[in-house]
Amino acid sequence: MASISIRKLGVNYGPVKVLEDLDLEVETGEFIVLLGPSGCGKSTLLNCIAGLLDINAGQILIKDRNVTWLEPKDRGIGMVFQSYALYPQMTVRGNLSFGIRNAGLPKEEVDRRVARTAKLLHIEELLERKPAALSGGQRQRVAIGRALVRDVDVFLFDEPLSNLDAKLRAELRVEIKRLHDKLESNTMVYVTHDQIEALTLADRIAVMRSGLIQQLADPHTIYHRPKNLYVASFIGSPGMNFIKGRLGDGAVPSFMIAGAGTVDLKAYSAEEGGGLASHAGEEALLGLRPEHVILGGEPADGLAEVGKGVIDIIEPMGSDSLVWVNLGDEISVSSRQEGDTSLRKGQEVTVRGNIANASVFGDDESQRRL
Repeated sequence: MASISIRKLGVNYGPVKVLEDLDLEVETGEFIVLLGPSGCGKSTLLNCIAGLLDINAGQILIKDRNVTWLEPKDRGIGMVFQSYALYPQMTVRGNLSFGIRNAGLPKEEVDRRVARTAKLLHIEELLERKPAALSGGQRQRVAIGRALVRDVDVFLFDEPLSNLDAKLRAELRVEIKRLHDKLESNTMVYVTHDQIEALTLADRIAVMRSGLIQQLADPHTIYHRPKNLYVASFIGSPGMNFIKGRLGDGAVPSFMIAGAGTVDLKAYSAEEGGGLASHAGEEALLGLRPEHVILGGEPADGLAEVGKGVIDIIEPMGSDSLVWVNLGDEISVSSRQEGDTSLRKGQEVTVRGNIANASVFGDDESQRRL
C-alpha cells in the first residue's frame, strides 16, 4: 500500500494550468524530493497534499484513505515550512507541545512526545529557551520538532533550509537524513530547488518543470542517466557539457563535431529499446559531465578523443579545479581536475571523454536521451 497516492491531479489559477493530470505514488517510509526551479509547481503539489490548496481535478490518498477534501488537521500529516513560524513568547517546550496540548492529549503523553522529539533533534538543552535566544539552525530544528511531536505517518517539508547559510544548511541536511533513517516507517516529501539537497537526501527525486514530472528516479539514475536534456542541465554542479553535432551513419556509432572531429561512441550505453543507429545522420547533443572529461594522458579503453584544444580558464575550487578548454570558436568544455593541477592557461591539451558515462540527446522537441 502506497503511503501517498496522487491520481490525475489538476490545479488551475484561473485560465493558467499549474498542475495537469499529475500522477505520483510514494511508498511507505520513502523520502521523495520534489526538485525544480521557482514556478515549476513543486510547492503547489506539496500544498495540495497538505490540504492548503483546493484542487480542480483528481484525487489524493494518504494511507489508502481519500483525503482530497479533508482539512489539513484531519489528514495525518506534519508540515515544516520555509519560515520557522515559532511563537516568540513561548519556550521551545511550549512551541513543541502547543498543538498536541490543544488537541487534548494527556500531560504524560505530551511530555513523552516532547522528550522523545527533543532527543531525536538534539535540542534537550534548549527546551527552556525562547526563540529569540536560538540560532537559525536551532529554530529550524524546533520547527521540525513541532511536526514530529504530532506522531503522524507523513511529513511534508517546504524548502526548510532556504533561510539558512551554507554551513547551517549542510549541518541540518545531515540531521534530516539521520532523522529519516531513525524514523524508518515515516514517509517524507521534501520540496527544494537545491540539487545538492535532493541528491543527498532522496530515495527518489521527482524533477519538475511547468507542472509536470520530467523524471522520477533514484539520485544515481537521475545524475548518470537523465531522461532528457532538461533534467541533465538542471542536475549537476558544475553543469554538464553539451556539444552540438551530428550522429554518424557508419557501422560504429560516432558523433561528428563541426570543426573539432569525430567522437567514437562504441562504448556508449543507449536507452533500452533504443539505440543510435536509428538516428544516424540526425543532429544531436553530446553530454559529458566535467568529471568525465579527461585532459591529456594516454588513450585508454572507454575514452574517446573529442578534440584538441587550448586551456582558457582555470577555476580553483579548493579540493578540485574546474578547467575550461576551447575546442573551437564556439565550443568550450569544462573538466574537473585535482585542486593542485599542474595544467596552465594557454596550454594545448587533448580532450577525451568517458563515453560509457556520456549521454546523447536528440535535437527534436522532446530532447530525450537516446
